[in-house]
Amino acid sequence: MKTPPPPEPPPPRHIAVIMDGNGRWARRRGLPRLEGHRVGSERVRTITTACSELGVSYLTLYAFSAENWKRPRAEVSGLMRYLRHYLKQELPTMLENDIRFRTIGDVDSLSPAVRRSLEKTSAATADASGLTLVLALNYGGRQEILEAVRRLARSAAEGAVKPEDISLEDVERHLYTAGIPDPDLVIRTSGEMRLSNFLLWQSSYAELVVTPVLWPDFGRRELEDAIREFWTRRRRFGGLDRSGDGKDAQA
Repeated sequence: MKTPPPPEPPPPRHIAVIMDGNGRWARRRGLPRLEGHRVGSERVRTITTACSELGVSYLTLYAFSAENWKRPRAEVSGLMRYLRHYLKQELPTMLENDIRFRTIGDVDSLSPAVRRSLEKTSAATADASGLTLVLALNYGGRQEILEAVRRLARSAAEGAVKPEDISLEDVERHLYTAGIPDPDLVIRTSGEMRLSNFLLWQSSYAELVVTPVLWPDFGRRELEDAIREFWTRRRRFGGLDRSGDGKDAQA
């Protein structure tokens, strides 16, 4: 009688992805950059569905950074058009798979049409209890921290809190991600070795996996490869293994 294989560890609770490489994917095929973004938007469905099926609780996708406004106007307009199309097209899938949708970032600076689409999707999925899909839109990690500091400074100036009493938890409550656990795993596609101003505070102890695969080619197999890589990591969070064997401990 064969011994059954040991069960696999649970997936990371929160996976964050820097979706990079749409433009290069298109350029290598002689296509317009917007075609890369279009195909990349279709990958969002693939990865969201896979995370839902694998039991991931939170998936945060870096969809549009605060720096992306520097791109040509036609490209930015195309990205916003694909965003609205994605939200409309994928709402039934979110509802069917019990996926809750929310955003982080300065969404108030987006166009009224985009904001309406975001609000409609968030409201329609508010009662979902499965995967939470978080889109980072007009998001910048430094700006997020700066805004949190400003709000805390105003509270201190008003006498609501003493500066010396401000805690890490106080800062976290003023971040865009308040109520969302820090990511366990941050994946970056396209091989670039940087965070690009993404979740700077929250990624302090995240495991980083960088893949050369461009985002439009990143599928379920690549996602599962990244999760398997995560399982090989030993997470100490600054501490030491208590087993006494000198090895790092998976936390």
